[in-house]
Amino acid sequence: MARQILSQSYVRPAPLGPLLLYKHPNGTAHLPSSSSKHLLSTQLPAAQATVAMARTMLLPVLLSFLILPFSALALTQDFCVADLSCSDTPAGYPCKAAGSVSSGDFYYHGLAAAGNTTNLIKAAVTPAFVGQFPGVNGLGISGARLDIAVGGVVPLHTHPAASELLFVVEGTVLAGFITSSSNTVYTKTLYKGDIMVFPQGLLHYQYNGGASAAVALVAFSGPNPGLQITDYALFANNLPSAVVETVTFLDDAQVKKLKAVLGGSG
Repeated sequence: MARQILSQSYVRPAPLGPLLLYKHPNGTAHLPSSSSKHLLSTQLPAAQATVAMARTMLLPVLLSFLILPFSALALTQDFCVADLSCSDTPAGYPCKAAGSVSSGDFYYHGLAAAGNTTNLIKAAVTPAFVGQFPGVNGLGISGARLDIAVGGVVPLHTHPAASELLFVVEGTVLAGFITSSSNTVYTKTLYKGDIMVFPQGLLHYQYNGGASAAVALVAFSGPNPGLQITDYALFANNLPSAVVETVTFLDDAQVKKLKAVLGGSG
C-alpha cells in the first residue's frame, strides 16, 4: 500500500524538456497550467543564480581547508621544530626529525642580556624568532627584547607578518601606531607593567620618554614577523634621490642629508 501511494503521488520533472509532467493521486497525468509555466520561468533563473552564488561562496571555504594543513604544520601534530638546515617557506620551515628534537629546541636564553644601544637610534631589538628559537615554528608565536637608552627611538616601522604585543619591564616608553584607512594616530605613554598592542602591518613606533633606560618584552603573533623601518627603506639604499624627493616632498638637501646619515646612495 505504501509503495502504491508513493508511486501515485511522486512528481518527476522531465529530464531535459521545458515542461514538467506530474501525476495526480487519481492516476491522471496533467500538463502544467500557463500560470505554472510562468512561475517556473520566473523562479528557475533565480534558483540557478542561488546555486551559482552558493558554489562561489563555498569555493574559498574549501580552499581554506585545503591550505590549512600547510599553513601551520604544528596544527596537525604536537609541534614542528624548525629544521634550520632547510630553506624557509611561506608555510614555515620543514619539521626536524622527531628523533633529533631535544629540550633545547623549546628553550632560548638570548633575551637575558641587554642589547647594544650604542648606535644611531640608541635602541636594540634582540629577536627570538624562528631563526633563533626553532621551537616556535608552526605555533604562530615569537618574541623579542627591546632595549632603549635615554633619548633612544625605534623609528616608524611595520611588521608585515604579525601583530605585536609590548610589555614594559623597566622605564617609560612613548608608543603609538597609525591606521591604514584614515591615518588616525593612537598614542600612549607606557610605564613599568603596562602593555600595548600594535595591529599587524600598521606603522608604529616606540621611544624612551624617561630619564633612565627602558626595557620591554615583545610577543608576536607569528614565528617570523618581519621588520621594515620606514627611514631605512627610503634613505638607506640606492633609490635615486630624485625619486625620493618626488614621493616624499622633501627637498634635495634633506634627502641627501638623510642618505648620508643612514648610509644610502644615489
